[in-house]
Amino acid sequence: MTTLRMLTEKIAGPQAWTRDVLTPADWIVTLTEAAKDELRAVLTELRNAPLNVLLLNPADYKLDACRQVMDEVRRRTQKGPMFAVLDRLPMDEMTREESVSLYWILSSLLARPVAQKLNGQMFFDVRDTGAKLKPGSGIRPTVTNVDLRFHNDNSYNETPPEYVALLCQQTAKEGGVSRLVSVYTVHNALLEQHADLLPRLYRPFWYDRHAEHHEGESKTFAAPIFEFTGETLKARLAVREIVAGYQLRNERMDNETVAAIDAVEAVFDRPELRVDLDFRPGQIQYVNNRATGHARTEFVDWPEDERKRHLVRLWLRDEGRRGYRG
Repeated sequence: MTTLRMLTEKIAGPQAWTRDVLTPADWIVTLTEAAKDELRAVLTELRNAPLNVLLLNPADYKLDACRQVMDEVRRRTQKGPMFAVLDRLPMDEMTREESVSLYWILSSLLARPVAQKLNGQMFFDVRDTGAKLKPGSGIRPTVTNVDLRFHNDNSYNETPPEYVALLCQQTAKEGGVSRLVSVYTVHNALLEQHADLLPRLYRPFWYDRHAEHHEGESKTFAAPIFEFTGETLKARLAVREIVAGYQLRNERMDNETVAAIDAVEAVFDRPELRVDLDFRPGQIQYVNNRATGHARTEFVDWPEDERKRHLVRLWLRDEGRRGYRG
């Protein structure tokens, strides 16, 4: 029988934060005036000689100040709370399309943008399309207005992104609050209150692959929620996808599996373990995907199309290839 490699001690440090120890200064990184000037110069060049956004390369521009800013984002997402909010692009000086070009350039200084769907789609528009969720349909919760529980993006794939980036272009009329929780803090809480269930969380669960697979391939993916390398704890938080995965396989969760999932959900419901962020247009949120769970509250949108909540997502990963499967 294989011995599970588990983290069996509580972890302290900046990555294992709770709400009472963080302030906005811990996660906000200011886009300096020098960096904005560099981006304005990029915009001037692109207006004179347009280029497809997927071809934009930071190496083609003078971006010394931007590199310093993104180095600080990297520090916060690797050595700090494991997330950062870049504040912010001057949206009144550019079109939405131009903001996406600058977003691509800045994000490319952190890591390489990779495909978010099997068809090679690089950008993902996070907005309510009116679609309804159904296991195996390929409809992701991000294109609805429903409450999104804490999760790590693409937990149902072999190679999830290292970072999840979100550019805010428009906020909702009500709700749509971004929430973040430390994977280490979740694990600490489970170790303290549900240590008997932790071994189950290190064994595989079935995840709904959201139809991101070729015809004839399995609709589900097997992986544990927690992995410990001996130095680093990584998570695949995605309770909705796990429940759907078992439904797709027509399998009943056993009592231990149900109890383990319930324990994780109970930790998610503890407000003292999370922070809530109000996005502003032009801000960019960068999350260390395997170390931070992110969520979103249900929202009510504006009636006008141009005012509806709209975030643009990038997945960033230097590991593997740029295709969806890495």
